[in-house]
Amino acid sequence: MAITKSAKKAFRVSKRKRVTNDVRRRNMKEAVKLVRDNVTKKDTKSLTTNLASAFKALDKAAKRGTIKKGQANRKKSRLAKAVAKVGK
Repeated sequence: MAITKSAKKAFRVSKRKRVTNDVRRRNMKEAVKLVRDNVTKKDTKSLTTNLASAFKALDKAAKRGTIKKGQANRKKSRLAKAVAKVGK
């Protein structure tokens, strides 16, 4: 456990940040999973709106530092590629 005053404060801050990161990560994963489900079902109607929300969640997670920028770009690329296959 933290001993100094600054270490105790850093611990409290990191706990708060962890909660917000967990929420952001969960939103991102749910949005990506929704797109993946639409791809497997070949549901083209809701695919574009869900893809946009997944991109938004990925960008927001990358912007806030929850995930790295490259990881967000890689996930977006793979989602777009999967959606393009359904469109053919």
